[in-house]
Amino acid sequence: MNVVLVTGGTGLVGRAIQNVIENDKRENEKWIFIGSKDADLSDKESTRKLFEHHKPTHVIHLAAMVGGLFHNMSHNLDFLRNNIYMNDNVLHTAHENNVVKVVSCLSTCIFPDKISYPIDETMVHNGPPHSSNYGYSHAKRLIDIANRGYYDQHGRLYTSVIPCNVFGPHDNFHPNDSHVIPGLMRRLYDLCKDGNTEDKVFTVLGSGKPLRQFIYSIDLAKLIIWVLREYESVEPIILSVDEAQEKSIAQVAETLAQTFNFKGKVMYDTSAADGQFKKTASNAKLRKYLPDFQFTPFEQAIKETVDWYIKNYDQARN
Repeated sequence: MNVVLVTGGTGLVGRAIQNVIENDKRENEKWIFIGSKDADLSDKESTRKLFEHHKPTHVIHLAAMVGGLFHNMSHNLDFLRNNIYMNDNVLHTAHENNVVKVVSCLSTCIFPDKISYPIDETMVHNGPPHSSNYGYSHAKRLIDIANRGYYDQHGRLYTSVIPCNVFGPHDNFHPNDSHVIPGLMRRLYDLCKDGNTEDKVFTVLGSGKPLRQFIYSIDLAKLIIWVLREYESVEPIILSVDEAQEKSIAQVAETLAQTFNFKGKVMYDTSAADGQFKKTASNAKLRKYLPDFQFTPFEQAIKETVDWYIKNYDQARN
């Protein structure tokens, strides 16, 4: 029996994996989803007790300290230290407990700031990351270094996935530390709840010009499950929509406004920082393995997420 422990199992991607597994569970698999209330992964003893209790054979490591652009910019040290502790504890405890496979989740924002596009898996360590999130980025890059070390020294198959920007139900919609789509959704919801009128102004921070690839959490969940079951390499793999599916922040804002049937105006505050202009990632490696994988159309994924948010607003992470 394979016992799969999912850290960060109550978050955006963890909930999506739970959703997918309900319809794709195999007889030889037992899935355990844990959140921050179940263990403090930045504490070694707490992590040890968690592994001792559940005795996993496989781990999907999603837990991390995460946040949006502005939260990262003001808390780089916190992002560095908390994520280093967490990642080291999970990987080392997995090794101590003879865990067969660990799949850790990285992010396209860890890539060098000055880089040629599209980005691919060989470029992770080719230069410093963007100055806005260097703490988070360096902590996440160290997972790749550790994976190689566990393989070279102990023969462990510990690997990592690099998703582009993820969104979907169960996201973090808190205005101070959410990512772009849930942050915009929260502000639109708050604007509309007191009356969706033509005099309302939906202000988007920045110029709206930066480009991003966005992956629906359900699609990402399917791909991470595939990596756990089928992908046999310590080398990281980018899990991203195709390059042609890149969207500008303005396109995202307009799609959200249409989905909410917002009657007011969309404005851009160009005095606010934009962050990196683009982070275009190549999914050529993924496509070699899964040439026919169908990503959920962006507008459909946005509608499903907005519908979930409106229905579950009182229980959502606001």
